[in-house]
Amino acid sequence: MVVNLKTKRQLVSRILGVGVDRIKFDPNYLDDVTDAITRDNIRSLITANVIEIKPIKGTSRGRAYFKKSQHKKRSTKQGSKKGRKGARIGKKEVYVKRIRAMRHQLSVSKARKEITNESYWKLYKQVSGNQVRNLAHLRSLIEEVRSKK
Repeated sequence: MVVNLKTKRQLVSRILGVGVDRIKFDPNYLDDVTDAITRDNIRSLITANVIEIKPIKGTSRGRAYFKKSQHKKRSTKQGSKKGRKGARIGKKEVYVKRIRAMRHQLSVSKARKEITNESYWKLYKQVSGNQVRNLAHLRSLIEEVRSKK
């Protein structure tokens, strides 16, 4: 005997707040399900495990993880880069990184009392005015200042 349980499914989904497709009735107790009319009857069947709720099916991440590992293997080397150096990392970004590194070096040198306050500001202005090429150049300038003491 085939019983249409569509309305029962809808009732259960409204009670529990889940989708209609996630509701599963125990085939051995279909008579009890058809007899259940009220919400209390349905709730008692849920506690008796006659009505079950299937777990949510999620999207499998297995293929994504595999693809990520493949992408890591094929890392960007010299041959697969397109565009000039400035296209990948902008000039401003390079400049800001360099300036911050030099200013940090200056503050560390000042904290260690390697340079005086006057020489710190002199070198700071040189860094800001783009007279210092890089960290190595700054270190050599700091050494000159220390040797003059």
